[in-house]
Amino acid sequence: MNQRILITGGSGLLALNWAHAVKNRCHVTLGLHKRQVVFPEAQIHQIDLESIGALVRSIEEVLPQQVIHMAGLTSVDRCELEPQLAHHINVTLAANVAKACAITGVGLVHISTDHLFSGQDSLVDENQPISPINVYGQTKAEAEYQVLDANPDALVIRTNFYGWGTSYRKSFSDVVINALRIGSNLTLFQDVYYTPILVETLALAVHDLIGLKANGIFNVVGDERISKKDFGLKVAEEFGLEFSSVKTGLFAAQTKLIQRPLDMSLSNHKACNLLGRRLGKTKEHLFKLHEQEINGLKKQVSML
Repeated sequence: MNQRILITGGSGLLALNWAHAVKNRCHVTLGLHKRQVVFPEAQIHQIDLESIGALVRSIEEVLPQQVIHMAGLTSVDRCELEPQLAHHINVTLAANVAKACAITGVGLVHISTDHLFSGQDSLVDENQPISPINVYGQTKAEAEYQVLDANPDALVIRTNFYGWGTSYRKSFSDVVINALRIGSNLTLFQDVYYTPILVETLALAVHDLIGLKANGIFNVVGDERISKKDFGLKVAEEFGLEFSSVKTGLFAAQTKLIQRPLDMSLSNHKACNLLGRRLGKTKEHLFKLHEQEINGLKKQVSML
């Protein structure tokens, strides 16, 4: 019997790509708040993250075996402009979900970020002391603490993902592909590094970790530390697009952008050791992304 999961933030890019990735192994319910979507791979349930009691009732109605908390305010700029809103969405609501799962005895996966460090070190592991440098990172760091305090059995996933975007939310890979296809101006930073992972690969790895009864903090990212510029180059190679018009930039030279870590790369050795496999490099993930487009996922998601 397929596992039943309830995903918060169900109208988001991550949730929709995740639902597609696990459709053959999970019965997925997308928890929606304001934005409404219809997605063939999942059931729909209205959910109120503001109330622990309402969350408990939703869990008792849906009867999931796992709640995967994806709802959050991920815009670094907006978090900086509205820190109280960022704290409420990223910390308070995450704590509410963790408490509701603890009350009902349902498993919890909390999706975190790679924006938790200063950017001075490469391929940091789960034992590295956190040192966020912007409001977004600070709220996500506080969320991890509150989630694990309320629900010590929770699985916290630090990651940086991409997949096919909706009409209202684009992935970094969407931005690159679209710009290359129409020949618009595109500047990619050669001094910003990360370890990106395709949502499909992320989702399957996380569900395997659930099956192994993992808890605590895990970095679930790709095997390759890569710059944003080199990621764009690999996108061009996979999709057969011209790259010569792309401009190379330095984030360190930008004076008007909110501070971000220059190196967000994470080590995935802990997850890989438990899973008994590597999670794949950028070229492998982009090949799967291209396959998804050919098979219709891009069209399906982008119409939402």
